[in-house]
Amino acid sequence: MTVIEAVTPGSDLGPQCAGFRRDTITLTWEDRRRGHGRRRSDSGTEFAISLPNGTILKGGDCLVLPEANTIIEVREAPEPVYVIHPKSPQEWAYYAYHVGNRHQQVMIGSDELIFLQSPAVRSLLEQLRVAFATDQRPFTGALANVGHS
Repeated sequence: MTVIEAVTPGSDLGPQCAGFRRDTITLTWEDRRRGHGRRRSDSGTEFAISLPNGTILKGGDCLVLPEANTIIEVREAPEPVYVIHPKSPQEWAYYAYHVGNRHQQVMIGSDELIFLQSPAVRSLLEQLRVAFATDQRPFTGALANVGHS
């Protein structure tokens, strides 16, 4: 089985990949954070990854399988999320404080905060009495490291 140890941005693919077959792999946020393990592309190609610690796959990243003459492009899977739209700097700070204090994943947009749906997040939003909407969209958390260091 091919083991991929590096990620290549799509813009950095060299001429040696010109004739390679194209494939995709659609991954959730959690799957994009896991840098080790077996994977299967969207069309069924099996391979493994052993990426440097802390690597987070992003949409458009490429995994090159030279033995199979294949490039597998990462796609970010739509996931169920909650979306809130803070109306003032105070609301932004208030929500960020409570979310961070409970170690919940958050994606920060230009005018919205996005959370993966879970009972803990729903309970938090209800406790804060904040209006939220549900949606499906790719999610990329603002922080990859958890802890107080």
